[in-house]
Amino acid sequence: MRVDVRSLPGSASRTRPIVDGLLAAGLAALLTMGTYLASQGQPGRRPFDAAAVALVIAAAGALAWRRRHPVPVLGVVFGATLIYFTLGYANGPIWLALIIAYFTTVVAGHRLAAAVAAVVGFGVFPWLDYLLRNQPGPSPAGVAGLAAWLLVLLGAAEAVRIRRERAAEAARMREEEARRRAGEERLRIARELHDALGHHLSLISMQSGVALHLNKELPEQARSSLAAIKQASKEALAELRSVLDILRQEGEPAERTPTWTLARLEDLVSQAAAAGLVIQVETDGEARRLPFAVDVAAFRIVQEALTNVARHAGTATATVRVSYGDRDLLVEVDDDGRGLSPHGSGPGAGKGIVGMRERVAALGGDLQAGPRPGGGFRVRARLPLDGAP
Repeated sequence: MRVDVRSLPGSASRTRPIVDGLLAAGLAALLTMGTYLASQGQPGRRPFDAAAVALVIAAAGALAWRRRHPVPVLGVVFGATLIYFTLGYANGPIWLALIIAYFTTVVAGHRLAAAVAAVVGFGVFPWLDYLLRNQPGPSPAGVAGLAAWLLVLLGAAEAVRIRRERAAEAARMREEEARRRAGEERLRIARELHDALGHHLSLISMQSGVALHLNKELPEQARSSLAAIKQASKEALAELRSVLDILRQEGEPAERTPTWTLARLEDLVSQAAAAGLVIQVETDGEARRLPFAVDVAAFRIVQEALTNVARHAGTATATVRVSYGDRDLLVEVDDDGRGLSPHGSGPGAGKGIVGMRERVAALGGDLQAGPRPGGGFRVRARLPLDGAP
């Protein structure tokens, strides 16, 4: 794969045309003066006149466009140089313009065009004096030296091209990594907002509704306040879901750096119990220190499952079971509520189930969420311990 380093953003790409133009102008002046001085020591050649100046300036001036149009520039420089020597002008530094154009073409990745120019030039330039002016042809040593010199130039240009492509690829990978990290951060924020803030807003709505239902003799002002709290919490949940839709993007990988742990499971159960749920906690196996990602994922799964019970299952009893295995952790939340509930109406229904699946998938585990045969709903997650970061 060829990476076009010219497409990389930055201020350098905007200033390159100006810099290339200035360098081409300076090189044109330098080559004109150098070629003129070289012609003074070659009396058998055609005198350095206005046509020679025009050809030298054309060859050097074309280099101003060498980065944007390397192949056409190589053609122009090659043609100007060929005409210069065909007319019999003195040998001189005009070769430098052709070398730069050839080198740039190879670095830009147009190796076929550069190879054609090298082969044609190797077969034409050394023989011009022999074919047009009846002078001796090049010696075998001279031809071998020219071939070796062209190979060295080609190798140097290839080395520069490979180094630039690797640098461009590294820059592209850094940019993709930055986008990936930004996506993971958005996903983490969305998940934490849903798990923490959404959980508490659901409890506020539930508790205010329970208070209105159980205390029908409350003063009208108190009932209005509770109704306003219930309505405000519902609207806040709706706004939260809108924010989550913006933050969460389909196809982004699940992140692996959640926050809270099972050490706060009792606090979570107490909060849910305050909303009217009856919750039993069971632990199988020997409780021990877990990998951080597994510990936090287990807590968030229990939190979301209890939030769904409070929101959808009605008056229900929930059982939270945490099983410590040798190679994995099993988290299970059962309720005996209304059976097939809105939060379990389909695979991955609701952002809560989506978030749980993402957490489990990020750790290489599996999640089952759906109605129980005897009624109620079950969330069961298996989290492997050996694959956790």
